[in-house]
Amino acid sequence: MAIKMEKLASMVFICCLFTPLVFLSTPVMSQEVEDESEFNYDPKSKSGPSYWGDMHPEWSLCKKGSMQSPIDLLNERVKIGSHLGTLHMNYMPSNATIKNRGHDIKLEWVAGAGYLQINETKYVLKQCHWHSPSEHTIDGKRLDLELHMVHETSSGQTAVIGILYKIGSPDSFLSSLTNHLKAISDTTEAERVVGVIDPRHIEIVYKQYYRYIGSLTIPPCTQNVAWTIIKEIQPVSKEQIRLFRVAVHDESDTNARPLQPLNNRLLQLGGFKYRRHKQ
Repeated sequence: MAIKMEKLASMVFICCLFTPLVFLSTPVMSQEVEDESEFNYDPKSKSGPSYWGDMHPEWSLCKKGSMQSPIDLLNERVKIGSHLGTLHMNYMPSNATIKNRGHDIKLEWVAGAGYLQINETKYVLKQCHWHSPSEHTIDGKRLDLELHMVHETSSGQTAVIGILYKIGSPDSFLSSLTNHLKAISDTTEAERVVGVIDPRHIEIVYKQYYRYIGSLTIPPCTQNVAWTIIKEIQPVSKEQIRLFRVAVHDESDTNARPLQPLNNRLLQLGGFKYRRHKQ
């Protein structure tokens, strides 16, 4: 009996040891909600961020999840990720559409537009969208705009690159989309074909970046998303931000989710080698 109990204890220990690894590799299958009427960012509304987790059973992680995004990138919490080197990005031009989702503006590549590689996994670039003001903060400071480049694997795992902006000179990538943004400011009913868009024209200029495991920042708030936040801040003009705010149809002055607790998650800093990713 003692031998059987010892074997059982060993099996329990092994299961406990490997469970976190299985959890972190679970594919992210739930996609972002497209319908603007489903939720909003008004803190006083019953459809606001505090109530997202109560609105639908499949959105429960918005309330109960322990690995939610966005977070404050507090530098005193950061651990140096010695294994995190240069970001491996291989993007290419592809046909795209643009859509006003009511809560944000989404630019989606029709057939994928290259990939971001993390370790041995390639995440295909699917779409990008913007939040104003920024969702993530650095040492408690909220920036003026945040771009999310959303990547997925064929099995549904998700990785997002976040780029933060502050008021300054116009962003060249946004400038190239100005006419399309104006055209969709009055509708959320259909996607607009914008032709070939080259994601390499997005300014990704960095020396360092933050890396942590989080979630989608809109319902269903699916977790196990690999986040890469570029530490260097990019410029964007007031007019470009104003154009976003006019186009987005919610009643609040923001489409940024409130900060979520870190809950002892590992927040790493990688990079260290200067690279300008623009061709």
